[in-house]
Amino acid sequence: MANTIKHNIPVASSVSTSIGFAMMCVGMFMAILDVQVVATSLPTIQSALDIPPDQMSWVQTAYLIAEVVAIPLTGFLTRLLSMCWLFVLSVSVFTLASVGCAASDHFPMLIAAWRVLQGFSGGTLIPAVFAAVFLLFPVSRQGLATTFAGVLAVLAPTVGPIVGGWITETYSWHWLFLINVGPGIISAIVAGILLPKEPMRLGEARRLDVLSLALLAIALAALEVALKEAPTRGWTSGLVAGLLALSFASAFSFVRRTLNASRPIVSLVTFADQSFAIGCVLSFVLGIGLFGSVYLMPVFLAFVRGHNALEIGAIMLVTGVTQLMTAPIAVALEQRVEARLLTSLGFGVFGVGLGLSGLQTPETDFSAMFWPQVIRGLAIMFCLLPPTRLALGHLAPSRVPDASGLFNLMRNLGGAIGLAMIDTVIYTRSPALGTAFTKKLEAGDVDTAKLVGIPLDMFMNRPAGPLEGPALAMVQSLVEKAALVQAINEAWIMIAILTIGALLCVPFAKKSSPQDAR
Repeated sequence: MANTIKHNIPVASSVSTSIGFAMMCVGMFMAILDVQVVATSLPTIQSALDIPPDQMSWVQTAYLIAEVVAIPLTGFLTRLLSMCWLFVLSVSVFTLASVGCAASDHFPMLIAAWRVLQGFSGGTLIPAVFAAVFLLFPVSRQGLATTFAGVLAVLAPTVGPIVGGWITETYSWHWLFLINVGPGIISAIVAGILLPKEPMRLGEARRLDVLSLALLAIALAALEVALKEAPTRGWTSGLVAGLLALSFASAFSFVRRTLNASRPIVSLVTFADQSFAIGCVLSFVLGIGLFGSVYLMPVFLAFVRGHNALEIGAIMLVTGVTQLMTAPIAVALEQRVEARLLTSLGFGVFGVGLGLSGLQTPETDFSAMFWPQVIRGLAIMFCLLPPTRLALGHLAPSRVPDASGLFNLMRNLGGAIGLAMIDTVIYTRSPALGTAFTKKLEAGDVDTAKLVGIPLDMFMNRPAGPLEGPALAMVQSLVEKAALVQAINEAWIMIAILTIGALLCVPFAKKSSPQDAR
């Protein structure tokens, strides 16, 4: 399939292909942005559709489950439909599903129909774009193409809160979905005209292993639901343990069946390639850091500092702006410096930026958050571009679509597992830290009083012994807030350690540079 795409593209064709690729990136951007803008306004949607509070998170979970199932199928769908028509169909279905979400007047319709369809179609767009980098462009232009796609991929979560907050404050919740319509239609039409055409291979559908597909869907869906429920129910609860067991059993059966299949729906043998496997490990860890940082900042700013969605989005723009300013430097270095060195630089600096956010106090706000965000923004492109080359840059074109799906799946799984770990830290550590702070205050610990924010003259003049009555009520909210801050700090440190720890696997990847053509 991909062997028909030449790397010596004529200038006119190269321009049209670049524009078509840009439209693919726009479609991907809208799919990623959709998750963020909807998350911002879940309470508004919940009120409008009279959704039970304990079911509200399914607006997001339904999308994410469908998305994570679709991502590894991108290779099969590319072989079936061709790269061009897969994108056109996916972005068209995503646009239609967005209209359906906006038109939904009750919860079951929104979840069971439109959000699932929206998530599945959106899930194919990310790996399709990163596969297109290596299928459409010569080696000399792959760095720039990867940068353009990477900037949009990580910029969407950064600008999502401010976009969602602005839409919620200015218009109705329906526009959270309707903003996808214009870009979706334009990108589908332009990409359909300009991207290189190849014949569809609909005969591939007859060879589809339906049982393998079912096992894959069950494994990923069960894992997603388990990760969602584990922080609140507990990792050893019956539901979570049962879902994890089901996920493991289904995944084991899927892997065994796939490795023995003559035409598997996903080529798992790519993991035997050492550089690809290491690239996937890096993608997994990057998912923890990216998803984790974009989650922890709004939690802190909303529940500790009391900012609204629009203010949170404005504060978080620092990372995105820094990332955009760094992108040209990243492109230039990526085309000249060996990938393993840049990867080490990126993950090292990114880990430092994550770790610095683990020093927050209840008074921390924009100014104290500025430099950690800048440091992370400087590092993100170096965590994305070189590992992508390590994983995909040396593979034969026919192997790229499957490999890209697996590579991007690892980042999403990293994000899902990372968020579950973060929520577990926050849910379990906050009460314990609150109890510890209270005991120290009762013992007269001045340092704890400073940390919690109790005025020292009031604290020093209080009666000795346990806090009771008005004194207890006065400090309880301060103690709870300080405990939440400390738990959030521990979560930041955890993902910082994991990010820096990923450096241990980089030396085992094979040397890769832009000059190493496939």
